[in-house]
Amino acid sequence: MASDVIVVGAGVIGLTSAVVLAERGRGVKVLTRSPSSETTSAVAGGLWWPYRIQPQEAAGRWALRSLPVMAGLAGQPETGVRMASGTHAGLTPAELGPWSARVPGLRAAREAELPRGYDRGVRTRLPLLDMASHLAYLQRRLAAAGGTVTVRAVRSLAQAGEGAAAVVNCTGLGARDLVPDPSVHPVRGQLVVVENPGVEEWFTAVDDHKGDSLYVFPQPYGVVLGGTARAHAWDRTPSPCTAQAIISRCSRVFPRLAQARILGHRVGLRPGRPRVRLEAERLPSGARLVHNYGHGGAGITVSWGCALEAADLVEG
Repeated sequence: MASDVIVVGAGVIGLTSAVVLAERGRGVKVLTRSPSSETTSAVAGGLWWPYRIQPQEAAGRWALRSLPVMAGLAGQPETGVRMASGTHAGLTPAELGPWSARVPGLRAAREAELPRGYDRGVRTRLPLLDMASHLAYLQRRLAAAGGTVTVRAVRSLAQAGEGAAAVVNCTGLGARDLVPDPSVHPVRGQLVVVENPGVEEWFTAVDDHKGDSLYVFPQPYGVVLGGTARAHAWDRTPSPCTAQAIISRCSRVFPRLAQARILGHRVGLRPGRPRVRLEAERLPSGARLVHNYGHGGAGITVSWGCALEAADLVEG
């Protein structure tokens, strides 16, 4: 039997969109070229933060719609979400977007709370996700609502729409060829995972306009150290020199990380675009096509907000 809605893509954007639609009573089938465990979402650091995403006003709105949903999932171990305190160094609350005024507890960091080398920052408590657990949770939640996931490449969106009332395109970087949309491009991110020597809080010092950043995310399986943001770089092979530079940057904030045993290396290609594409059109079959891609480094952060808006577009 044909599905009511076909969702293409099984990263965090695709699965969250599928969950929202299925829980609204739609028959949902997810088609994906790769299992969720092999998507860019699976290697993400996992912190809620509007990073490298445009347009800023819409991104702030989507992020704020996602925040209470994720906070509601925190405390349930099976969701992979927990609330964690931390510091974003190098800026003040006034330098953030208007969205920051609506994040509970976000405030300027005191001098004693900042590591050496930083004269300003913000303190807050945010959702921090173990992405392997969270993606598995979303798949279970989708199945409970009657949705399915099939690992099968989609050759064209028009073909996908032949047997459905609507198609939701959540293909991320894949939209470059599938739509096709040449404005979609990779933003390469490399991470290092090490044993946790006692780090309890997350720490970030990132700049949307620079290729290197610094972030430390304690996870149940170790500490994720980052990172890089190299636009138009397609190489998925971890660079030993880049890994050492990441460890060096993070160790300046948490010296014990310098001697921590390395557990693994990760590389992901964020789906960069001048602005997120979240809009509807019609396929030749008459099916409604909703695009939901191009979220840059904030797919996790805006996942629920974009999914809710995409579901509204599906319903016209």
